[in-house]
Amino acid sequence: MAPRLQLEKAAWRWVETVKPEDIRQEHINLAYRINLPACKRGTCRRNCKGNPNCLVGIGEQAWLGDIDENAFHNIDDPNSERRDKNTFVGLTNLGATCYVNTFLQVWFHNLELRRSLYQCHNSRAQEHNTESDYEPQSICEHLQYLFALLQNSNRKYIDPSGLVKALGLDTGQQQDAQEFSKLFLSLLEDTLSKQKNTNLQNVIQRQFCGQFSYVTVCNQCGRSSALPSRFYELELNIQGHKNLTECVTEFLKEEKLDGENRYFCESCQSKQSATRRIKLHSLPPTLNLQLMRFVFDRQTGHKKKLNTFISFPEQLDMGPFLEDQKCVYELSAVLIHRGISAYSGHYIAHVKDARTGDWYKFNDEEIEKMEGKKLQLGIEEDIAVALPSSSSWSVAETVKSQTRKPKCSKGYHCSRNAYMLVYKVQEEESSDASRTNVEVPAFLQRLVDQDNHKFEEWCSEMADMRKQSVDKGKAKHEEVKELYELLPAKDGEPYEFIPLDWLKKWLDDSTATKEIDNSLFLCSHGKLHPDKVAESKRVSLQAAQLLYERYSGGPRLDGSSLCRECVGQRCRVLRLKNQLNEDYKEVSNLVKRTLSGEGYWVGKASLRSWRQLALDQLEEDEHETKHSNGQTNGQGPHTNNSKEFGPELSEGNEDEMKTFNEDIVCCHEGLSILETERKLVSAEVWTKLRAYFPKAPEFTQNQEPCQQCLTLEQEEKDNEAVSKMMALDQKNQLLNLFHEKNRPTLTKWPQGTDVLYIVPLFFVDEWRKFIRRPTKSSPVSNVGNTLLLCPHGGFMFTYDSLINGDAQHIALLWPNEWEVISRLFIVDQPISIHCFKDTTPSGPTTQYTTQPDLCWECRESFLFQQQRDLREYTQATIYIRKVIEDKRMVKDAAPEMNASSSEAEEEKEEHPKVDGERDPDFSQSEDGAKRLKLGDSSAAASATVPVTKPGGIRRSTRHRKLRGEKALIVSANQTLKELKIQIMHAFSVAPFDQNLSIDGKSLTDDSATLGSLGVIPESIICLKADEPIADYAAMDDVYQVRMPEEGFKGTGLLGH
Repeated sequence: MAPRLQLEKAAWRWVETVKPEDIRQEHINLAYRINLPACKRGTCRRNCKGNPNCLVGIGEQAWLGDIDENAFHNIDDPNSERRDKNTFVGLTNLGATCYVNTFLQVWFHNLELRRSLYQCHNSRAQEHNTESDYEPQSICEHLQYLFALLQNSNRKYIDPSGLVKALGLDTGQQQDAQEFSKLFLSLLEDTLSKQKNTNLQNVIQRQFCGQFSYVTVCNQCGRSSALPSRFYELELNIQGHKNLTECVTEFLKEEKLDGENRYFCESCQSKQSATRRIKLHSLPPTLNLQLMRFVFDRQTGHKKKLNTFISFPEQLDMGPFLEDQKCVYELSAVLIHRGISAYSGHYIAHVKDARTGDWYKFNDEEIEKMEGKKLQLGIEEDIAVALPSSSSWSVAETVKSQTRKPKCSKGYHCSRNAYMLVYKVQEEESSDASRTNVEVPAFLQRLVDQDNHKFEEWCSEMADMRKQSVDKGKAKHEEVKELYELLPAKDGEPYEFIPLDWLKKWLDDSTATKEIDNSLFLCSHGKLHPDKVAESKRVSLQAAQLLYERYSGGPRLDGSSLCRECVGQRCRVLRLKNQLNEDYKEVSNLVKRTLSGEGYWVGKASLRSWRQLALDQLEEDEHETKHSNGQTNGQGPHTNNSKEFGPELSEGNEDEMKTFNEDIVCCHEGLSILETERKLVSAEVWTKLRAYFPKAPEFTQNQEPCQQCLTLEQEEKDNEAVSKMMALDQKNQLLNLFHEKNRPTLTKWPQGTDVLYIVPLFFVDEWRKFIRRPTKSSPVSNVGNTLLLCPHGGFMFTYDSLINGDAQHIALLWPNEWEVISRLFIVDQPISIHCFKDTTPSGPTTQYTTQPDLCWECRESFLFQQQRDLREYTQATIYIRKVIEDKRMVKDAAPEMNASSSEAEEEKEEHPKVDGERDPDFSQSEDGAKRLKLGDSSAAASATVPVTKPGGIRRSTRHRKLRGEKALIVSANQTLKELKIQIMHAFSVAPFDQNLSIDGKSLTDDSATLGSLGVIPESIICLKADEPIADYAAMDDVYQVRMPEEGFKGTGLLGH
C-alpha cells in the first residue's frame, strides 16, 4: 500500500476539477477512501493508517493460530516459591541486608545454639491464637521463630524483616558485618542471661567464648604478670601474610615494650623494658576467626579492603598454640565479601551441613548445594572493580583480578574475599543421632504450621488466578478468531467505522476493553470528520453489530455518516489555496512597485501573514474547526513558500494576529501613530486584500492618526522632560552626594560641624538611579528613616557599632545637604548624630549621641538574633577558593561578570571590586556584616549592601566570585566531612587530598559541624589540594561514603 501521505493526496486530487456545488457521492467516497483495496496478511509489515480497509497489523497476530496457555497470564507458578526437598530455606534481601542474612544462616547451622534457643521460655508463642498473625517482641522470640521457619517452612525463602525491624537496622545501608556479629552476639548473650533456665544463661559463652592472658615479662628482674581475658573471636591481621598459620602466629608473638612504652614493674617499682605476648588457655567449641580485611587507611581517612589471598585449612590444629593440649578443628563456614570497596559489595556464606557433611552456598534467597561434599568458592574469588573512565567513575564491572591465585595443597583453600572463618572442634564419630537432630518444639511448630497453611492458601489462590486468566484468554481467543474473520467489509455491503485505537486495545489482552467511543471523530455536523478517517477502520455491519452488543458504546458511524458539508468545505479550502498562491505572488510583485495615486495603510505584520489569515478567515466563516491543529491532507494548505517573495511578504509567526490590519488599530479604534509599523499600498493591492478580508479596518492615505494617542504621546514626552529637569536640579544641589565626593566619616569626625544627619543607604541608591536615568526610573519622593528605627521609635545603632560595620546600612549627610534633602523630599523622621567635646582635668573627651536616642532593648534583641542567624543557618552560601602551588590565591584572575554591558552603568554601584586588602587569603573583611532589614519586628535579613570605608569611597560587601572559585550551599549542622564530599564533586579533589582553612585557621576535625568551626554565611574557605593518589579502590570508597559513618548508632544492637 502507498504511504499515508500519498493516500491522503490521492483522496482529494479530484478537487482540482470539481467545484463545491458539483460534488457527488463518488467524490465523497473518494474523500473517505471507501473503495481503497484491503491489505492482505503478509503483505504489510505494519498497519496502513491511511487506509480504513487495512485490518492487518493491529494486534491480531497474537490470536490467530495455536497459543500457549501461559501467554494468557503473567502469574508465575506458585510452586516456584516452594521449598525443594532436602534443601535449606533462604532469606530475603531487604535492600542491603545480605550481611545479616549470612550470619543468620551460620548461626542457624550451629546446632547447639539452635537447640538452646528452642528451649527459651516464650509464653507469647505458647499462648498465641493461630487465628491471628504471630508477632514476636524480644530478640530471642524473633530468632526462635526465624530458626523454626528456616527448619520446617514450606517456603523457598522467608522474610527476616521482623527481626531486622526489631533491631532497628536501616535496610538500605550496608553495615560492617564483623561489627554486626559482635554486637548481635553480645545482645543475645545479655538476653539469654535473663532466662530462668540456668543451662541457657551461658549458651553464648559455652559455644563461642575462649580465654587467653596478656603475659608481660620484665627484662630487668624477670617477673611475669598475667592479665586474663575472654574472647569470642580472634581478630587476625592478614596484611603481609599468606596463610592462616602465619596470621595466628603473629597474633600470639611477643611484643617489645621499651622507650616511652615501657612497663611499670611491681617488683622493680619503676618503668622497665619488657616483653608482652598473648597466651591461649582454652578455645571454644566454635572458633570464630575474623580476618581483618577491612582496615583504616590513615592516608585516605577511610576504611579500605585488603584483597590479598589467604590460605586456610579444612582441618586446623590449634595444639601447637596451646600448652599440653590437643585441639583440632574442622572448617564449618566461610563468610565471603565480594567487592573491592569496604563500603559496597555483597555478602555470601558457605556453610557445612553438620548432619550430612555437604557444603551449601547461601546467597540470600538462592541456595546452592556443592558437589562432592567439598567447599567450592569458585566465582566468589572474582572482584567487582570500579574502573576509572576519562571523565567520571564508570559503573562497577565484574572483572578477573590479574593477581594469580596461589596453588593450594590438598585440604587447603585460598581466598581473597573470605573475611570470617568458622571452625568447629573435631569430635569422635558417634552413632547417637540426637547430637545432630534438633527438633522444633511443639509451640513453635504450631506457628510454622500456621505460616505453611497461609503459604498453601496463597499457592491455591495464585493457581486459581492463573486458571481464571487462562479460561478468560481461551474465551477471548475464540472470540477474536470468530470476529476477525467477520471484520472486513465487502464491496457494496453495509459497513460501519470503528476507532483503530479501540480495535488495538481489544486485541491487547493486557488492557481492559472499554466501550466503543466515536465522539472524538465527529465533525461540527455530527458526522464522521474526513480528517479522522485515517484513525478509524471500516468493518462489516455484522462484525460491528457483535462488537456493540458485547461492549456497547457509540455513536455508531455507518455509510450515512459521511459528511457532505465537510467535504464541500474542504473542497473550497483546497481550491482557494491554489487561487491564493497566485494572488499571493501577484500582491508580492505589486507591493514592490512605486506607489502612484491614492494609497491605503496596511499593517506590516498583517502584510507578512495575510495568506495565513485568509485561510483562517475562510474556516471561521464556514464555522468549521479543523482537526489535527488546522492541518489538512498531511501538509495542509498553509505551506510556507514565501521565501521567494522577499522580506516584505515573508510569512511570520504572528502569535497575536487574529484579524487583518488589527496591528495598526490603536486602543481607541483609530489609526496607530506608529508609522514604522504600517505601509502604504496601492488601491489595486488593497482591492485584492479586501476580497479576502471584507471586515478588515480600512485607512486611506489621508487618514489622520488617532488624536488621543498623539495627546498621550506629547504628555509622556512632557513628563520625561520634567523628570530630566528635576534630576538635573537635584543633582546640582547634591553634587557631592551623587559623585560620592567629600563624604563625612565617623572614624574621623569632620571639623567645623558637631552634627551629621543619617538616611538609609537604600534611599541614596534609589535616588542615584533616578538621577542617572530619569526617564527610566521613578523619582524618589520621600526618605523612609523609620527603616532604621525600632517599633518604639528608638535608633537601632550605636556610634561604636556604626564604626565597626553597621555603617553599611546608612549614608551620612552634611548639615547643608540635609537642608536640601528636607526641602526636596518628604522625611518621616529626622535622624542625626551629635559630637560633644569637653575638657576635663584628665584631658579632652568626646561623646556621641543620636537623635532619636538608642533603644537598648531592641538593640540587644537585634544582636542576639544576628548571632543566632550566624550559628543556626540552614541554607547559606559559602565560597571555596583553590590555592595555587605557591600557596597564593588566584588574585590576578578577573572577576566573573554576570551583568551585560548595557547594565554595567546602572549596576556599577552594586558590583564593585573585591576588597581583599586586609586579608592575604581574601577572607571576608571584618566589617562585612550582613545587611539588616529593619521593620516592625526588627528582624535581620541576610542580604548584603555597600559599606562606607574610612577613605570616603563606598565599597560593596556583596561577594564577587573569582575564576577558580565556586559557591556551595551548606547548613550549620552539617559536618566538615560532608562539606569535603561537596568540594570533591565541585573541584574533583578527593577529601583526603583536601587541606581546608578559614582566616588562616586549618579545618581538620571531619566530625565537627560547620557552625562549631566558625563557618558563617558568605565565608571564604581556602582549599589547598595535595597530589592525587592513584588508589582507585580508595577513591571508590570515598564516592561510596556520602554521609558520615554512624555504624549501628541508634539501633537495637546498642540498646536503643
